[in-house]
Amino acid sequence: MEKATFGAGCFWGVEVAFANIPGVTATAVGYEGGKTQGPTYKDVCTDATGHAEVVELDFDPDRVSYRTILDNFFALHDPTQLNRQGPDWGTQYRSAIFYHSAEQKAAAEVKIAELTAEGKFTPRKMVTRIEPAQTFWRAEEYHQRYLEKRGLASCHI
Repeated sequence: MEKATFGAGCFWGVEVAFANIPGVTATAVGYEGGKTQGPTYKDVCTDATGHAEVVELDFDPDRVSYRTILDNFFALHDPTQLNRQGPDWGTQYRSAIFYHSAEQKAAAEVKIAELTAEGKFTPRKMVTRIEPAQTFWRAEEYHQRYLEKRGLASCHI
């Protein structure tokens, strides 16, 4: 098993999208990339902790490649929106890849270079940050599988 962590806006819909990829074996929503120890949702929503809302996932690389997961990441959000997705705004909604290995970092850099070369988002510029994985702070339990618990398949992402 391998881990991957992504910020792509509000984590509720992002979690559903990743959970539906064959080969992803577990997902959890939380906070990463900030300076506050043990942040809560209320803390992160102040836009003062520096954390992004993220989804951490476990995946079986024999069943799904990290490249496929990256493809899904870029398909499920707008990587040209700085610190926002749809109606949600603030640094906690930034587009970010938190890599767990040198191979993940390289794959993310290659994918961004390919999308840029293709002109996929032209004239807009991609703002996705590639950062080393740090401490993953699991979000409060009511956020885990939030949409699933409410019988919803997706939200506005």
